[in-house]
Amino acid sequence: MPLFSGVVPPVVTPLNEDFSVDYASYTRVLEHLIDSGCHGLFPLGSTSEVVFYDEAERRRILEHTVKVANGRVPVIAGAIDPATDRVIRHARIAREVGADAVVVTAPFYTITNQAETLDHFRIIRNAVDIPLIAYDIPVCVHTKLSRQTVVTLAKEGTIVGLKDSSGDDGNFRYALSDLAGTPDVFLMTGSEIVVDSVLAMGAHGVVPGLANVDPAGYVRLWDAAQRGDWQAARKEQERLCRLFEIVWVAAGRVSGGATGVGGFKTAMRSLGIIATNVMARPRAPLNEAEAGRIDEILRSVGLLS
Repeated sequence: MPLFSGVVPPVVTPLNEDFSVDYASYTRVLEHLIDSGCHGLFPLGSTSEVVFYDEAERRRILEHTVKVANGRVPVIAGAIDPATDRVIRHARIAREVGADAVVVTAPFYTITNQAETLDHFRIIRNAVDIPLIAYDIPVCVHTKLSRQTVVTLAKEGTIVGLKDSSGDDGNFRYALSDLAGTPDVFLMTGSEIVVDSVLAMGAHGVVPGLANVDPAGYVRLWDAAQRGDWQAARKEQERLCRLFEIVWVAAGRVSGGATGVGGFKTAMRSLGIIATNVMARPRAPLNEAEAGRIDEILRSVGLLS
């Protein structure tokens, strides 16, 4: 069986007005996800705004996550940095504080090829005794993990799984097929709006940023798929697609990353989960007019009265 499966949200990191981490709100986020039935937690990912935090703050975030989770669900920590040796330091900290696995992208800023990317993952795995999950997110790191790279790393035992946020569902499907005979490897989609389709392909789970807003919806979708009720899964997915429209409310005024995570934070503020919708600088938060439009979407899907 794969090491991890199910709904594993990348956890939003709430901030105070002075841009420090709001740990009281962060505790509420974690409890919200666990109480809703999520199967794991992914702190320090893209939705967590990981690259805005230095090593010391990342450690504090991860220590807090592990403490609150308290063994109830696995903690899969992002170890995301441009270069191999910096990732190794993050991975060692993750192992030290009690994370169950680490998530690693291809190197970025520096220009590398697939051969060097293979070595990047192998060097990290050899340096730190912790399960390693590949994270395919070319929109951020500007390198696509090829089908052959993923399959090679999985079959040789360097990685235990893949979190796919590439938007390339064809490549993802081929990887699922190629690894069908490797039962201890898992492949999860990071797309919020095609989860029912990808689970029908045989994916082992989903890592949806939108689950910070509505974790119960994704758990219902997962449960429906597990019992083979694809009609119910599709119905829940279509409701979540309507909710996902919060990520476009501020499009054109702020960056793509800010309108996505900013939409999540603004919705979570409206739902009383976090205290502010402050974004890590220089990203701009959504304004109150945009927050009003998000509230309309929340009401339309039954999350806000």
